[in-house]
Amino acid sequence: MPVSPLAVAAMLACARIGAIHNVIFAGFSVGSLAGRINDAQCKVVITFNQGLRGGRVVQLKKIVDEAIKICPSVQHVLVAHRTDNKVHMGDLDVSLEQEMAKEEPVCAPESMGSEDTLFLLYTSGSTGKPKGLVHTQAGYLLYAALTHRLVFDYRPGDVFGCVADIGWITG
Repeated sequence: MPVSPLAVAAMLACARIGAIHNVIFAGFSVGSLAGRINDAQCKVVITFNQGLRGGRVVQLKKIVDEAIKICPSVQHVLVAHRTDNKVHMGDLDVSLEQEMAKEEPVCAPESMGSEDTLFLLYTSGSTGKPKGLVHTQAGYLLYAALTHRLVFDYRPGDVFGCVADIGWITG
């Protein structure tokens, strides 16, 4: 998914239900996407039908369709419709909007240990095969809060905006 409120909501929803998430930069190739999906043994992929990047339309669903052909662990692809463009919905595909309409707006959070995995984030691969770095529940959140406070001198009532892509650690 590209940077969007829905992508942030998906990450937070995964954290709430105790599912490990792995945000992948929406500009990656089929091979880069498949490599990360396979390495993490992802069971579910969430994507948009299309994305907009640099003023052009990106066929995200088509990229995911090609990638999952070589990703046997994937059981479902949740497809959010960001544009009016119709896309082929295969056997693994589920409309995210339809699934969300079936659920209550709030669910009880899953109790997680401080060292349980919160998310994986892959290195760039500039020195070899990208490596999936494990970020734990307390470790990542505590360090992010601490560095945010100390580096940016964040105080109660301040507003902070970050324009980094959510597929990178600063996003």
